Amino acid sequence: MKHFNELGLAEPILRAISNEGYSQPTPIQAQVIPLMISGKDVVGIAQTGTGKTAAFVLPLLNRIHARGQRPAAKTCSALILAPTRELASQIADSIRTYGREMRVSVTVILGGVKPGGQIRAMARGTDIVVATPGRLLDHVQTGVVRLDATETVILDEADQMLDLGFMPTIRKILAKLPKERQTLLLSATMPKQIRALANDFLDNPSEISVAPTSRPIERIDQSVMHVERDQKRDALVGILRGKDVERAIVFTRTKRGADKVCEFLQKAGINSGAIHGNKSQPQRERTLAAFRDKKTKILVATDIAARGIDIDDVS
Repeated sequence: MKHFNELGLAEPILRAISNEGYSQPTPIQAQVIPLMISGKDVVGIAQTGTGKTAAFVLPLLNRIHARGQRPAAKTCSALILAPTRELASQIADSIRTYGREMRVSVTVILGGVKPGGQIRAMARGTDIVVATPGRLLDHVQTGVVRLDATETVILDEADQMLDLGFMPTIRKILAKLPKERQTLLLSATMPKQIRALANDFLDNPSEISVAPTSRPIERIDQSVMHVERDQKRDALVGILRGKDVERAIVFTRTKRGADKVCEFLQKAGINSGAIHGNKSQPQRERTLAAFRDKKTKILVATDIAARGIDIDDVS
């Protein structure tokens, strides 16, 4: 098994990895990091839980460290596209964690917040932009962001971006990038449209497919309860009051359903918070932070939280 210090990463990055308590890379990290350092385009088929965020963040930081110069006004050296605001924020946190021993600037561009802070950050230029596609395209079209100097672009959870209808926006963004660049596409599945995207915008990519170190199905006890519709919420309260439930996520199909379930649980005396697309970004961040910090026991969510969100100790 390889160690991180065998992968060609710079000393400040190795120190940050060591401070986080890691010494051995996961399979996807061991394969992707050397390929990215060598400048190759990569298609990675990887599920949540494989360590893929560090697989692209670490070589990205390595490139910025080697480059050693600040980007020009309104430009970025690297662009990371993510399907949801929560995932974009989480990726930015990883960049700050692994880049804490070096000078690196990161700007998060997403909807649901006032654009002023994003505009000011981009006026100075930034090493890495982490963005959701819609708000980024708005900024590109109004001249707030220039992509003509971007050297690396990463598409994370590409199949979820397809499901959310972002593909036309992503194609417009990719068309504005320089022809000479490095591109990494990561996806849990590889439907035809994602394969077509890779064929159109990646240059002779290396393809890597990695299963999680242990598949979720092997680690999860699953069960189904058949209940009448009018008894569902009482059954849910019964489950969530169980001794073995310390923290739980309840998924609902609709945004309105999430609010109703959350309200019902609160009335039943169970501390809950709801997260979905109709909430403002500050509301979503506060709810997620309260759940992460164990101040809220139950997170009620639409599928906005179904992919890539990393929260420890959910019972």
